[in-house]
Amino acid sequence: MPQKVAVLGTGKIGEALLSGMIRAGWAPGDLLVTTRRADRAAELRTRYGVDAVSNVEAAKAADTLILTVKPQDMAALLDELAAHVPADRLVVSAAAGITTAFLQERLADGTPVVRVMPNTPVLVDEGMSVISAGSHATEAHLIRTEEIFKPVGKTLRVPESQQDAATALSGSGPAYFYYLVEAMTDAGILLGLPRAQAHDLIVQAAIGAAVMLRDSGEHPVKLREAVTSPAGTTISAIRELENHGVRAALLAALEAARDRSRELASGNG
Repeated sequence: MPQKVAVLGTGKIGEALLSGMIRAGWAPGDLLVTTRRADRAAELRTRYGVDAVSNVEAAKAADTLILTVKPQDMAALLDELAAHVPADRLVVSAAAGITTAFLQERLADGTPVVRVMPNTPVLVDEGMSVISAGSHATEAHLIRTEEIFKPVGKTLRVPESQQDAATALSGSGPAYFYYLVEAMTDAGILLGLPRAQAHDLIVQAAIGAAVMLRDSGEHPVKLREAVTSPAGTTISAIRELENHGVRAALLAALEAARDRSRELASGNG
């Protein structure tokens, strides 16, 4: 029998997962969605051919529940679902800062729970989804979770104790690159380039560098050194980056993101 999967709270991330599953071969008839608004439900029905149902109906019918609501809405959703989720259902949370303990406390004893931290590039099938098992989740549950998230990028398993660090690096990571591109585009304007040209130059440099990092197998230091000629332009720029403490600022920034993730996970929002 095929496994039925329900995406609860189908916003942008939930829709990306839905689209990825269908492109990976899931039958629309094996997928359910829930939404807050009727017009959104109609939109998803039309676009993907899936059934839009209530949260309770999804809990009763699906073998796997993917919870993609906002973290602040998770407790209310679990209160609504708890009486209708049998202990053999797999419950996957894609909400930032929601621990497996938080989920397990609100569901039937023994319910397998998996925590996933995706990042926004799942919207273009280039995401990273960091996966951690709850105390009742088995290898089979982790494999099923990976099958759901792999169509929209890569997956990585970590102990849940490392989820806050992973959130700092990967969950928040795209924003750091956008910030860098924004600053470098402004620098291009300062140097006399039109904004559109500066943007295109930086974005293509970022894409090319990312592909080389992914595909070459080389350490980033080696790739950087290959661009850094003696007494050249690159080393002059890197000297200024070091003089302004950019490396130290990145270390401090990621520590701050890790610490904030811990605060959110402990309920200090």
